[in-house]
Amino acid sequence: MAQRWSAGVLQYAEMGYWQPDYEPKPTDVLAAFRVTPQQGVPPEEAGAAVAGESSTATWTVVWTDRLTAYDHYQGKCYRIDPVPGNPEQYIAYIAYDLDLFEEGSIANMSSSIIGNVFGFKALKALRLEDMRIPPHYTKTFQGPAHGIVMEREYLNKYGRPLLGATVKPKLGLSARNYGRVVYEALRGGLDFTKDDENINSQPFMRWRDRFVHCMEAVTKAQEETGEVKGHYLNVTAATMEDMYERADFAKEIGSIIVMIDLTVGYTAIQSMAKWARRNGLLLHLHRAGHSTYTRQKNHGVNFRVIAKWMRLAGVDHIHAGTVVGKLEGDPSSVRGYYESLRCDKADADPRLGLYFEQDWVSTPGVMPVASGGIHAGQMHQLLDLLGEDVILQFGGGTIGHPLGIAAGAAANRVALEAMVKARNEGREIAIEGPDILRAAARHSRELDMALSTWGDVTFNYESTDTPDLVVTPS
Repeated sequence: MAQRWSAGVLQYAEMGYWQPDYEPKPTDVLAAFRVTPQQGVPPEEAGAAVAGESSTATWTVVWTDRLTAYDHYQGKCYRIDPVPGNPEQYIAYIAYDLDLFEEGSIANMSSSIIGNVFGFKALKALRLEDMRIPPHYTKTFQGPAHGIVMEREYLNKYGRPLLGATVKPKLGLSARNYGRVVYEALRGGLDFTKDDENINSQPFMRWRDRFVHCMEAVTKAQEETGEVKGHYLNVTAATMEDMYERADFAKEIGSIIVMIDLTVGYTAIQSMAKWARRNGLLLHLHRAGHSTYTRQKNHGVNFRVIAKWMRLAGVDHIHAGTVVGKLEGDPSSVRGYYESLRCDKADADPRLGLYFEQDWVSTPGVMPVASGGIHAGQMHQLLDLLGEDVILQFGGGTIGHPLGIAAGAAANRVALEAMVKARNEGREIAIEGPDILRAAARHSRELDMALSTWGDVTFNYESTDTPDLVVTPS
């Protein structure tokens, strides 16, 4: 104990941040970090350094620690596991007392867990793989503005995935032509259309003009089809005042949903989630920018952590991977993301990259969105892999249809309904899917043309991020 308070530099492990006998409390926030120590740094010291630098430590002994209950506030690395097949990497398990975090604040939690430690010189690389948020902390957050169950009740649509499309080209259209795309897609059979992440208020199309023409299209499509429809109006802007102005206008003209980008920041996301609940609109989150720090396996933040944070923050939708599309998405990892977003209680499962049990204590689920390079010919794979509580967004796979946008939407709707019917009849859609689609196409020229155009298109590349226990292609 005398050495602990001697002036100068001590190893983090010697300062109490390595505690292999520690038993995490039910109220602790737990984190699993992938640690790559510099040569000569023992893994226990590396884990202790992460625990220290993400909680109370600095590089030297400070006497002011004695003015606190320092052992209470210290992060505690309680377990170090070698990563199978990678002798340089370890998984460090760290426990944080609940008192270290402000109630209901993603900004505070993220600043604590990932704030400074990722630049630490003693580590070659560091990645936050997963977290357990205890119920005691979960209950301090609002959670999704509405959630999966309420969204289906808003829309009066049950028993199948929802269908959407992102307007293409995502930049350059005038407001009127943009609205024409929305109308054609919705009247053809889609439930939603969507602004893309980089459509805000540019010289070629200001936000107010886009909102007006999109809602004219939504209203007309609803009248013709008798179904509730929506368009994700992107309210992302430079300031919160601008975002609130755009969201208020979206509500005023009858929209059921607004959209924001991940790039607006955690505080803005939570603020918009509170606005969405207060005003009765769904909140869609595009995960713009996430791959800059989620994709590489050795350094950054795994998307499963972002998914958990965004469920706490309060979004109703988030893009979470397709497996079969053009964007990164290992099947096992994506299943883990979907578990984290939809389940009330998810068990630890190394096959899915889930390091901890997570009890959401009735926090509503978030609707995952599968978007990016998917088409009607993959419908059996999408339904089999992702289930029915998902939004399948076919942008190019709707708007690029040879017979036009409405035909593209109809092809997707026919493919989906044929596959859901086959599943409900007990057929093995993962195996029989192509035959089911061909049979449906005999009665739908739109689907037949879609299968002829894209039926053989695949995006088979090795995934850059897979669970350590399972290696699979995208």
